[in-house]
Amino acid sequence: MKTITKAEFEDICRQIAADRDVIIRNNPLGTEDEIMLWMLLGTLVSYLSLAEQETPCFSGKPNAAVYRDAIRSVLAGRMENKFDPDQFLALLR
Repeated sequence: MKTITKAEFEDICRQIAADRDVIIRNNPLGTEDEIMLWMLLGTLVSYLSLAEQETPCFSGKPNAAVYRDAIRSVLAGRMENKFDPDQFLALLR
């Protein structure tokens, strides 16, 4: 199982935040928070090479809180050294 460090997660969040305008412009469905968190979740799925059964599934239309929970769930057990992802999720706002 691939892991992620605090520095790697921060870097991913900062890079996504830097591309905020382009990401939102090209993904017009949902709120800005939902779009940014959706992008982060997709990036983590790819970065961590999650198998289909490890990838979060949603019933209905997910909101920002659901995406945040899914991101925390993906990170649980995959952090090289445990860290608080919320400080970096705030970069996406």
